[in-house]
Amino acid sequence: MKKGLLYFCFFSFFLTWSQSQGELTVAVDSTAVKIGEQIDYILQIKADSTAQVVFPEEPLFAPFELLESSPIDTIRYQSHYLYTKKYALIQFDSGDYFIPQQQVIVDGFSKIADLIPIRVNTVEVDTTKQKLYEIKPLQEVDRNYEELIAQILWVVVFLLALVGVFYTYLFQKRKKELRNRELPPFDRALEALKELEKEYPSEQEEYKNYYSRLTDVVRRYLEEEAKIDALESTSDELLTKLELRKNAGTLDLDQKTLNSLRKVLQNADLVKFAKSLPEQQIATADRTVVEQVVKETKEALPEPTEDELREQEAYQEYLAKKRRKEQVIWGLTGIGILSVLALVVSMLIYGYYPVRDTILRYPTKELYSGTWVNSQYGTPPLKIETPEVLERMIREEKTIQQFSLGTFDSPFYIDLLFDFPKQKPQQEQSSDPQQADLEKGQALVSSIISNFESKGAVNILMKNDAIELPSGVPVAKVYGTLDYPKQGASNPVRCSFNALLFTFEEGTIILTMMYEKDDRYAAQIEQRIINSLELIKEL
Repeated sequence: MKKGLLYFCFFSFFLTWSQSQGELTVAVDSTAVKIGEQIDYILQIKADSTAQVVFPEEPLFAPFELLESSPIDTIRYQSHYLYTKKYALIQFDSGDYFIPQQQVIVDGFSKIADLIPIRVNTVEVDTTKQKLYEIKPLQEVDRNYEELIAQILWVVVFLLALVGVFYTYLFQKRKKELRNRELPPFDRALEALKELEKEYPSEQEEYKNYYSRLTDVVRRYLEEEAKIDALESTSDELLTKLELRKNAGTLDLDQKTLNSLRKVLQNADLVKFAKSLPEQQIATADRTVVEQVVKETKEALPEPTEDELREQEAYQEYLAKKRRKEQVIWGLTGIGILSVLALVVSMLIYGYYPVRDTILRYPTKELYSGTWVNSQYGTPPLKIETPEVLERMIREEKTIQQFSLGTFDSPFYIDLLFDFPKQKPQQEQSSDPQQADLEKGQALVSSIISNFESKGAVNILMKNDAIELPSGVPVAKVYGTLDYPKQGASNPVRCSFNALLFTFEEGTIILTMMYEKDDRYAAQIEQRIINSLELIKEL
């Protein structure tokens, strides 16, 4: 009896403990999916509110890929809680798989989920309804430097504008300096005094600048005209030199004028060194005094001798030559700046390559921008517009007419061929028109390939298509690329070609165009030629 009671107690404890540890449930939304279809994998724990539930932080679902892991969702269910964790899985290979077992920790004890089989099915394609296409080859894409070049050009425009403003300032300043140097000292002094007359200083720094310029005018005039060392002399030394010249009789200045000049120099020294601030009337009066000193000095000076006049004339001629030389240099520099600025602006408006190629005379650019010729060739007449007139080629076959522009070595080659053989006898003609057209088309393609190979072309890749010209005429188009050893090129040049075939019962017309594959303007020339094609049916 006691033993049975013991078993009953143990069983009751184990049941209670297992319920407290929680129940693990695992589920998926589907066990059979298609390749690339998402699978929702759900782990759910049923436990009480005090349970510590830990889902795997880095779950391993190989061979499935983990797309997304949702946050833990907690829901109260009766007297327990449901802890739910969802994972999104995917598989890109068909076959039978198992989602690996996952471990969930509840209060330190692990719970292991069951294995779940998954069937990944292939996607069936009905080839009778869904067309199959060949894998497209890799396409080479040229790097686009247009945006980078435009940014560089804008920077250049900004820098040229700054250089232009600075250049204009220096040019005007230098022009003024040269003009002043050509003026006689007396005229130069009076002009400088007139400029000072327009100024009205109010602050000490302005007065200092005003008096510095004022005294510089009289000092420079006395040094140039009276030959007195005035620029390097102090005010007292300058006045002493003037007194000595007056006493010696070489400079007849009135004593009152000298006293007035002394007063001006004293005021200037006070402003420049003692930072005094005179009244506006005093500054105006001092300018008037300096002007009077200049005029009296001019009158007091003796007349120049013939040698002095010759020296002055030679000096003026030297200054004039120097001024003309500098004007030429400044002018050429200005023209250069404006030319570069105009070039850069043109590149911004019309594009870098069109402007550059126009200046460097890029061959196909000249062809495209030149005067085109609209003519009719052959029989039946074919109206075509070309950059230049097509030249008639001499052929031994009397039934073939050929017109060409350039050669395979030219930047753009055009060949227009009219092949209208004599009508075959009725018995020699094929009884099956479709078979005859097929054989004729194959013969034409073979003739195009043979023509290229005879010129030395290799690696010929060819495609064909049927198109309709803008004029409404249907034609067969044979196009592709080839390698051709052009003269002057170390390696064969990759070229593009395009042949348009006009087929008739009597014969064929073949228009062939060839140019370098990377040429920037050849495709535009080709399209313009094609757009101009028109078959003249009635004359």
